[in-house]
Amino acid sequence: MRFRLQPTPAQEAALLEHCAHARFVWNLACEQHLHWRPGRASAPGYTEQSRQLTEARKEFAWPAAGSQTVQQQALRDFAQAVANFFAGTHRRPTWRKAGFHEGFRIVGRRGAHWDVRRLSRKVGAVWVPKVGWVRFRWSRRIPETVKSFRVKRDRAGRWHVCFAVIPPAIDGPGTDAIVGVDRGVAVSAALSTGELLTVPGLRDSETGRLRRLQRRLARATRGSNRRMQVKTAIAWLKARETDRRKDWVEKTSTDLARRFDLIRLEDLKIGAMVRSARGTIAAPGVNVRAKAGLNHSIHAAGWGQLAARLGQKAADRVEKIHPAYTSQTCHACGHRAADNRESQAVFRCRACGHTDHADVNAARNIAAGRAVTARGALQPLGGAMNREPQPVPSYV
Repeated sequence: MRFRLQPTPAQEAALLEHCAHARFVWNLACEQHLHWRPGRASAPGYTEQSRQLTEARKEFAWPAAGSQTVQQQALRDFAQAVANFFAGTHRRPTWRKAGFHEGFRIVGRRGAHWDVRRLSRKVGAVWVPKVGWVRFRWSRRIPETVKSFRVKRDRAGRWHVCFAVIPPAIDGPGTDAIVGVDRGVAVSAALSTGELLTVPGLRDSETGRLRRLQRRLARATRGSNRRMQVKTAIAWLKARETDRRKDWVEKTSTDLARRFDLIRLEDLKIGAMVRSARGTIAAPGVNVRAKAGLNHSIHAAGWGQLAARLGQKAADRVEKIHPAYTSQTCHACGHRAADNRESQAVFRCRACGHTDHADVNAARNIAAGRAVTARGALQPLGGAMNREPQPVPSYV
């Protein structure tokens, strides 16, 4: 649960100090672990690092002026990140950069280590150590079971407080309704019902302003105040685009989870699809600019966010379907040919003449649960039903 913080100038300065302390402690712990090599003694764990932090707070005034709760929690978060890395579930923890990684986490019992209260219908306040009560925009009730929260500052300079809450899954309608979702670039999500959904991005005027700001940024002197102002203006436009995409994902995933009992998606390997085409110096890639533009469009369409939120809101009601040939196969007769898809939007079957929107036709194939096996047979999930007769070997 995320809310918009409204700190005063004095509180904002104190929050930035907390962010700097958490980032400094994290980077020191990261440096200790990066120094380790096979054959050397193991890097210090949380207990040893906590003892070193206590000694550093006694010797140096800058960390001592900050909150010990914030700094120790940064060490706990780093220890958990290292454990996740060795478990194979996450990447190795890396450095945190000022201006980009601005945030810290508070964990503890509500009422003892931190607290939250409602001041009016649209205003609440959260208690932050050594900062006091910081106001935020109250938009929904915060459960009593919350045990931690995170304070973050994005690149546009906006502050948010995020309470760690796992919301319950959304119940389906109970009508056994099935929907297929085909994700694309021109149409972000095409449903088997015929609906075409598109992520709202920047308007034409905003896109033009973004390009002008990017050209101005390229001419600005590094380290100058003008460059910082231009970067902030660009960050505001990027944040506006991101907020619209997140809002669309939340509303779309909630609507699908409420309307359908079974949601079928393409099993897309998005990480491999958006891999850079630059190559290496010895073997440079081809069509690098075009591939970079396609990668940007895939991210802007919110493919991964939509699938993740559907999996969380409609738990156990989401199926992944093999995407091969779903855009070339006619939903009406099952005929498959590359010529069936005349363009990005037009599908016309060469066998039966069925005409439909290409993405909607693919979504209906996905809703039917059709997949392609290694034999190349279009088949339902139960198995192939249209295998041709095989010749009997002569030695039988």
